[in-house]
Amino acid sequence: MAILAFDLGGSAVKYGVWEKNELHETGKFSTPKTWAEMKQSLLAVRTASEFSIEGVAFSAPGVVDARQRQILGISAIPYIHHFDIYDELENLFQLPVTIENDANCAGMAEIYEGAAKGNKEVAFVVIGTGIGGAVFHKGEIVKGAHLYGGEFGLMFLNNGKTFSSLGTAVQMAWRYCERKGVERETFSGEDVFRLAEEGDGLAVEEVENFYEYLTQGLFSIQFSLDPEVIVLGGGVSAKAGLLEEINQRMEKKLKQFGLKDFVPKIVICKYRNDANLVGAAANFLAHKQ
Repeated sequence: MAILAFDLGGSAVKYGVWEKNELHETGKFSTPKTWAEMKQSLLAVRTASEFSIEGVAFSAPGVVDARQRQILGISAIPYIHHFDIYDELENLFQLPVTIENDANCAGMAEIYEGAAKGNKEVAFVVIGTGIGGAVFHKGEIVKGAHLYGGEFGLMFLNNGKTFSSLGTAVQMAWRYCERKGVERETFSGEDVFRLAEEGDGLAVEEVENFYEYLTQGLFSIQFSLDPEVIVLGGGVSAKAGLLEEINQRMEKKLKQFGLKDFVPKIVICKYRNDANLVGAAANFLAHKQ
């Protein structure tokens, strides 16, 4: 079965065809400014494919409500919200369509064929500008009563500040820039990590804060949901030594509270830039079954 998958992002739309457990014909185009232009671009990808497409799967920002057939909430693509988007897409492609939240898709990719394959109780944590994620119970995604399951970034960690505002490399870099009295974009997360390694005292402090807050958030997730494994995604997950830094801090927290029954298992995602596409396809297959 060949499934055409799209990942709708604020700046670009990625696409690929999932067939025989592999992605083919991958590419991307800049996110159009209107819904009409978006539909034209989507259909152009479908028309150009050499595969016999049997369905179309979407990864999208926002709160996806399949029962209402709408994407609720808000996102960087405002025109995809609050109308029967399923109906329009099904008419456009003349094929069955599924849509799922992008963080949920990334988590499904890891459950389906990635780092969490074979596990049933999983927390997937996406570390980007903020923090999102997905929760899986008995191998099924848990969306919650209001479709906010997995919104880990809204957890409060310190003096009214959230996990999203404290536990990401992007926010770390912004804090560093603010303390240096320069524009936010002057230094990236990679710059701050490098400066810390070179002995910059302020960078060392901010990197330590980043690891500490990230570990705090993961500790809270572990001991509220008790997953078999926590999977980390997002750009910073590729940083060398990330798991070692987290694990040593996690070990200290376990000792602090006298917790000896187990050590949280934290792993890095398998699918990186392709996670949302793979997860969108996995979601389509799950619905078909």
